Amino acid sequence: MKLHELKPEEGSRKKRNRVGRGMASGHGKTSGRGHKGQKARAGGKVRPGFEGGQTPLFQRLPKRGFTNINRKEYAIVNLDTLNRFEDGTTITPELLLQEGIVKNLKSGVKILGNGTLDKKYTVKAHKFSASAKEAIETAGGKAEVI
Repeated sequence: MKLHELKPEEGSRKKRNRVGRGMASGHGKTSGRGHKGQKARAGGKVRPGFEGGQTPLFQRLPKRGFTNINRKEYAIVNLDTLNRFEDGTTITPELLLQEGIVKNLKSGVKILGNGTLDKKYTVKAHKFSASAKEAIETAGGKAEVI
């Protein structure tokens, strides 16, 4: 392939529709809006969820429960995933993020006690389960709450 042979893929470049350019264009007069009605008028939009005056679906459905706006969601890490680090490492949320173990920190990191620890670490996290804390200290490490 040479430079002068390059051309865009079929269908990748669509011409924009120029409306209101006379009857011969096929998009003249009403410019594709049809005749009258709310959608034909300038600024005539309906808000999301509007059903033409019928009670919208979200209003018809029963409401239940409670949503706590102060809810904290923790990024969860199990003990067996910590075994990949060197012996004596200080494990922090930033290190977990850097290594790709945690995708985003959310409200913090919680260490759960699933699996076993082979090495001793100083683990700094926002929360620990009781079994995780016990397992870290049994292995000779330290669990520090940030």
